[in-house]
Amino acid sequence: MERSSTSQERYAGTVTPVRILTAELLSIGTELTVGDTRDTNAGELAGWLAGLGVRVDRITALPDRLEVVADAFRMALSRADLVVSTGGLGPTPDDLTREAIADVVGESPVVDPALEDWLRSLWARRGMAFPEMNLKQAWLIPSATALANPAGTAPGWLVHRAGGGWIVALPGPPREMRPMWADEALPRLGAIGLGADVASTTFRLADIGESQVAEILGEAMLRRSNPQVATYARAEAVDVRVSAVGGADGDGTVRTAAEHVAIAAGVVRERLARFIWATGEQTWADAVGERLRARDWALGVIEIGTAGQVCALFGDVPWLVSDLSVRTDGEVTDREALLARASQARTLGHNDVGLAVEARELEEDMRVSVAVCTPDGDRYEDRMAFLGGSQGRARAALVAARVLFEALGSGAGGGSGDDVAPGGEIEPDARP
Repeated sequence: MERSSTSQERYAGTVTPVRILTAELLSIGTELTVGDTRDTNAGELAGWLAGLGVRVDRITALPDRLEVVADAFRMALSRADLVVSTGGLGPTPDDLTREAIADVVGESPVVDPALEDWLRSLWARRGMAFPEMNLKQAWLIPSATALANPAGTAPGWLVHRAGGGWIVALPGPPREMRPMWADEALPRLGAIGLGADVASTTFRLADIGESQVAEILGEAMLRRSNPQVATYARAEAVDVRVSAVGGADGDGTVRTAAEHVAIAAGVVRERLARFIWATGEQTWADAVGERLRARDWALGVIEIGTAGQVCALFGDVPWLVSDLSVRTDGEVTDREALLARASQARTLGHNDVGLAVEARELEEDMRVSVAVCTPDGDRYEDRMAFLGGSQGRARAALVAARVLFEALGSGAGGGSGDDVAPGGEIEPDARP
């Protein structure tokens, strides 16, 4: 399919330049609303738009019903600069995205000769008869530009509504949606004026729950709109994300997005420094691996009562040389015994660092004992993790990762007493 004229060529001199700063996403298909298919497109598109400085206000799943889809487009256009839909571009009668858009903009679709030639060629080169049902995939309306689909038979649409607002209609299959969005839609939207000056940074925290983080940061900081500071309870950390748009802050001071973020991030770091173990999208495997690689060390692990959750947390990494899950007869391992296990993990496979972890349920929670042996010395800590069972074992792995990370960074000998680290209980809302 040949690329059609670009949006700036089609609309040059007819559209007042505006920036696209807000968006809504529509995921179309009854398979989504009955739970047969999981929608991954909307999450990807939302992340992409947010990174470009476009605020996504709503994500909506819709069934294949013309009146419902048309109403969703109509309402979204009344609120947002851009509406991006996925799905409903197939050839069957229940693929109704084109009809819904045509209804909303008050135009009638017709078969585009160039699109028809392209479609028929796909079947002709395979020696197959063209199904006339597919001809609706060659439809266009006057305000639409076709978006090429090299991975399928459903061209997308870029539509400018005369009363204001843009629509991008993408196919539902991710292998078709992604290249059309990246190669066809984004360049055109960028030429129109997509997004704003944005910046962000994320701090990853351990040994503290989300509600504690919110209390320390304070309501005033968390309610500011620019820069925005938000907390999230993730699987392996509590994240604090600082983001901003270039322009005025709450006090009316105009700064670049990066300047806004730098100021707010400085406050976050000052208040939460002792809990921060990484920034950005680093995982525990990334953070621990970075410290091990810096000293060319390898790690051996022995786990008791964790069902292998520590090694599962780290995954398949080159610095994890050996692991050994151990079953006991129920006897509680004391400090010296667990340190001996850590030493065994170190010598097993000739490793440089040994980690031994024991998790045992105490009523409804989990007591976690962690021992680390390195060439610099030994470290031992007891901590409590919220909940028991499989969730408690997953939390025990996070406790072990934190203790190991600290031992590798500050010299293992510093924490070798029978101490419980400050903030050593993982709060209920710091859930995996």
